[in-house]
Order: sequence, then structure tokens, then C-alpha cells
Amino acid sequence: MKTKKIWANLAVEDVERTRAFYTQLGFTPNGHHKAPDLASFLFGDDNFIIHFFQKEALLSNMQGTFALAKEGNEVIFSLAADTDEEVNQWAEDARKAGADIFQEPGRYNGYYFCAFADPDGHKFNVLSLQGM
Repeated sequence: MKTKKIWANLAVEDVERTRAFYTQLGFTPNGHHKAPDLASFLFGDDNFIIHFFQKEALLSNMQGTFALAKEGNEVIFSLAADTDEEVNQWAEDARKAGADIFQEPGRYNGYYFCAFADPDGHKFNVLSLQGM
């Protein structure tokens, strides 16, 4: 079987807040999906899609339940930065947009990165490719 595309579907408390957060960080809205209970954005050069559904809308389409990021463990998405300075800028911009910076920019185990969580607790780290 061949997979043509992969994307992520995440639950959020407030779609408009999520839309504002990712727009402020400069991500491109995914124009193919314009539902009132969905904010959808493109990430990276390959346009990885993350759909942020109002939690009730996502739950109504699933059998069973799911854990919101603040209530349990979740995947952490990694974003590539070209330089250490770009990692620093990501941290500054994410903080201004309302992110929780849970790992300040710095060198850890030989890598320069920072990590943040969006207002719903979805986690991202930004890793410098400089010197790799």
C-alpha cells in the first residue's frame, strides 16, 4: 500500500485563538479547508498539514475519546531552522504570540534548539541545522 499524504488532526479549545496564534507565527493557512470548527495550516517546504479542530467537532467524528495535550502526552513536532539565531527568533516570536516556552533556546546534547507549546499545549521544538 502506498501512502500519498500524511497530516495531523489535533483538538483545540478555541479555533479562532488557534487561527490567530499560527497566523501570527507566519504559517500559511491551508485554503482548501474553510470550516468554522477548523483552523488548518501548512508547515515546512513539503506543506505538512495540521488541522486544528474544535475539540467537540473532532470528538463527534471519532469513536471513543482522546487526550488534549495539557491532559496527557502527545507528539512533539520538530521544525528546522537554518541557524541558531533563527531558533532564538522563533522563541521570541512564539512567546509574543502566546506560546509557553518550556525549553529556552540553548545548546543541549550538542544541538541548539528551543521548545514551545501553543495555547492548547501542542508541542513544537525548533532545531538549528547550523553545524550539523
